[in-house]
Amino acid sequence: MIRIVLVDDHEMVRIGVSAYLQAQSDMDVIGEAVNGKEAVDLVLSLRPDIVLMDMVMPIMNGAEATKAIIDQWPDAKIMIVTSFLDDDKVYPALEAGAVSYVMKTSKAKQIAEAIRETLRGQAVLEPEVTNKMMKRMRKGQDRPLHEELTERENEILLLMAKGRSNQDIANELFIAVKTVKTHVSNILSKLEVQDRTQAVVYAFQQELVPKN
Repeated sequence: MIRIVLVDDHEMVRIGVSAYLQAQSDMDVIGEAVNGKEAVDLVLSLRPDIVLMDMVMPIMNGAEATKAIIDQWPDAKIMIVTSFLDDDKVYPALEAGAVSYVMKTSKAKQIAEAIRETLRGQAVLEPEVTNKMMKRMRKGQDRPLHEELTERENEILLLMAKGRSNQDIANELFIAVKTVKTHVSNILSKLEVQDRTQAVVYAFQQELVPKN
């Protein structure tokens, strides 16, 4: 039986999640806490197999509670279940020692399976969380973002820097405008910028544009 402590400041969330997990043949919710401070005391007292930890709570947030628990019980398996994917939520939680990070919008069945995988020592992360961590690792290695661009994406970035529109680029490269839009979207994502202007500024800053 997987012994679970549920931490969330919203009563309806606790009621719903607890009811579903209790209905699982291999799970038992042995305790609930409404804030991080309560969670620390409860988890260290009960020593559950899994802790389901909310992030935004009064008195002490999920990242702070996770760190406090791990500092005193390094073997604790904490799974963040939240509605937030902001950098200031994701990084502190994982750096504090959380094993998994999933969204409250996940299907109940997915959360239950994530609990089982977390218990087995497998990290279950939302795809966006995984992307954030990979980007951070890449930055930590001081690897320029544009090195992730394909040859075609580099070609299109240079044309963007020359002021070409999507239609102009499509005509020049003999590809569909829809294909150009896809490449531009990938370029913005890989360079971690919001729009074409920022991408062009990046290209000039990195001296990717040949000087005339």
